[in-house]
Amino acid sequence: MRKLQSLFIGVIAIILLLTFPVVRLNHSSNASSQVLNIYNWGDYIDPELLKQFEKEYGYKVNYETFDSNEAMEAKIKQGGTAYDIAIPSEYMIQKMKKEHLLSSLDHTKIHGLKNIDPRFLDLDFDKENRYSIPYFWGTLGIVYNDKFVDGDKIKHWEDLWRPELKNNIMLIDGAREVMGLSLTTFGHSINSKDKKHLTQATKKLNALTPNVKAIVADEIKMYMANEESAVAVTFSGEAADMMAENEHLHYVIPPEGSNLWFDNIVIPKTSKNQEGAYDFINFMLKPEIAKQNAEYIGYSTPNKTALAMLPKNISGDKQFYPDDKTISHLEVYKNLGAKYLGIYNDLYLEFKMYRK
Repeated sequence: MRKLQSLFIGVIAIILLLTFPVVRLNHSSNASSQVLNIYNWGDYIDPELLKQFEKEYGYKVNYETFDSNEAMEAKIKQGGTAYDIAIPSEYMIQKMKKEHLLSSLDHTKIHGLKNIDPRFLDLDFDKENRYSIPYFWGTLGIVYNDKFVDGDKIKHWEDLWRPELKNNIMLIDGAREVMGLSLTTFGHSINSKDKKHLTQATKKLNALTPNVKAIVADEIKMYMANEESAVAVTFSGEAADMMAENEHLHYVIPPEGSNLWFDNIVIPKTSKNQEGAYDFINFMLKPEIAKQNAEYIGYSTPNKTALAMLPKNISGDKQFYPDDKTISHLEVYKNLGAKYLGIYNDLYLEFKMYRK
């Protein structure tokens, strides 16, 4: 009997040893499916919403940030981290589609797309929203401090060349943005591939150098809030942050034209948790979530239901929610291709070197 018991126990032990690795493997697989890897611009979502998403859906969010579309694209192409969500801008979405870096979206798994303003759907960079869902939108414009500058004299890009602004302008550090504002003063497209236009724009930028105090990135918000410069060229959301810190700051969209940009949510081709990615998209499409995020970030929400929930002093502010007439004069950046992107970058670098 004792021998029979020993044999029985031995058989059970062998079965347990054989099944344990399988159980462990399954557990490991389930654990990885509960991780959602998000790749986003810095400080571009309310951290409380990430906590709420984790609590409601049971995921562990790994959140990483990038500081340029190009850096984001390069890392996704490299494939070191299998990001489930990324938030590129419109021209980069075009580029990533061509490079087969994005998963096509299954719209049957997306709930809440009806909350998005139709003006921000089915745009040229992603027809039928086959690869992307709107996240935020905004403009490029001019911020000025009314303590130092008469607002009536800062309405157009051309006003940046005024002699009285010597050493008093800060520019956001971006080739497309700075080249684009100069192109616009001649009535040229911000997507121009005409080399005469580009040379003309660069020469005019060189004439702006006496007025340029600094070319900076995120720190432009702090500098303007602290009144270290009278004027800045920056994005609408950055302007909103500055204005919240200093009541003397104002934002202007030059009526002759500027950049209208869109940041959209995409699912990279390398995603290992597509179910989680769709959960995140649906979470962000909820009006109450989009409202909270818009209030935290300061950029313009494409979610029309969320917009109706925002305080009137936000939703009615034409600096950040311009009317259709203003929008009709704005342009979206197009993917210029490697050749012309290189030309823009080289000419912009020429301008920056000219300042020294």
